[in-house]
Amino acid sequence: MSSEILSVLEYMEKEKGIPRADMIQAIVTAIKNAALKGVNAGQEIKIEINPKNGQLQAWAVLKVVDSVSDQLTEIHVEKAQSVRFGAGVGEIVEKPIDPAYLGRIAAQTARQAIMQRIRQFEKDRILDDYKDMVGDVVSGIVRRKERGDMFVDLGKAEGVMPAKEQVPGEEYAAGERIRCLLMSIDSSPRGPELVLSRASPKFVRRLFELEVAEIADGTVKIEAFAREPGYRTKIAVTSADSKVDPVGACVGARGARVKSIVRELNGEKIDIIPFKTDPREMVLEALKPAVPRSIQFDERNKRIALEVGEEDLAVAIGRKGQNARLTSRLIGWRIDIIRVAAVSNTMGDKVKAAAGSLHSALGLPDDVAMRLVEKGLNSIELLDTVDEETLIGEGFTLDEAQDILNRVRQAGSSAAPQA
Repeated sequence: MSSEILSVLEYMEKEKGIPRADMIQAIVTAIKNAALKGVNAGQEIKIEINPKNGQLQAWAVLKVVDSVSDQLTEIHVEKAQSVRFGAGVGEIVEKPIDPAYLGRIAAQTARQAIMQRIRQFEKDRILDDYKDMVGDVVSGIVRRKERGDMFVDLGKAEGVMPAKEQVPGEEYAAGERIRCLLMSIDSSPRGPELVLSRASPKFVRRLFELEVAEIADGTVKIEAFAREPGYRTKIAVTSADSKVDPVGACVGARGARVKSIVRELNGEKIDIIPFKTDPREMVLEALKPAVPRSIQFDERNKRIALEVGEEDLAVAIGRKGQNARLTSRLIGWRIDIIRVAAVSNTMGDKVKAAAGSLHSALGLPDDVAMRLVEKGLNSIELLDTVDEETLIGEGFTLDEAQDILNRVRQAGSSAAPQA
């Protein structure tokens, strides 16, 4: 049994980081409690384990009397002399007992209690080791995938990366090394759960803090941030030192710094722009190289309507609307992008162009869009300020009015910035 105990002590100390003294105390308490529930019920027992060789010793603690009434707790003075020479009535002696006498049931119960205590030690150790690392980048080895969740060996503990925190298109095989953000430590029935992420915007922010010394020391500050994991990230930066170019500091010499981060993100594109307090300047920076022909602001509703030429439309909107969405999140305003086919020289051309924009943006029938423009309702922003009664008063039927307002609401919802 001593060899088994010694192997447990060594394993827990080396692999789990549990101090040997703590494990010995747990094993002693577990064996003692288990024994007192079995054949040794009612008897006081003392147990010691040698930390060097794992040898277990046990004693029955007995009171010396001249007339024994309870053999489990008392010992006759004559027998006590053989245990400890000179023992007198009223004294306490410790009589050695064979550990095997504690019984098989006690051993099984003790084993269960020991495993339970070990699990508690591991839980406490995980909290102590990782509670100060929440929000930091950690690295580990991918172990397996279960139901879409990825489990990563971090050394002293195992972390889990839920499917929603993984980057679309990234695939990691078992045994590969991976870097990710330690998002949180959640409580679960199995103990503390280390939740990891590569999809969180905080992961990219932390990579910049690690790679760019000026961000780490506070000279350069990330003022705004927007990300679509696996596709593109936009960040807006400022500098507390007029001599330090915030964009240049993030890009690095010959792009070395940002390239390092892009490699870590498996090719995700990163746009770094100077932060502007004026939304007009900010949207112009964020949409480059596209150049809007006109900009209309609705400060009350925090909406921006941009007119762009056909040559800039694809760039302004981006792949599947990606650039427009990220720009919207970055500045915190809703953005409507309107295509301008050509410069209109006549009023008729302007009316047709406006009606075409409403048709494209809302999917309205051409005749309905034309009637709206003729009534002066030539943009989504204006339509967003009217109600059914107003439209009916302008000659539209109830069904037409309801259809128009439903389309306006849907357009506004789709253009809203996502958190």
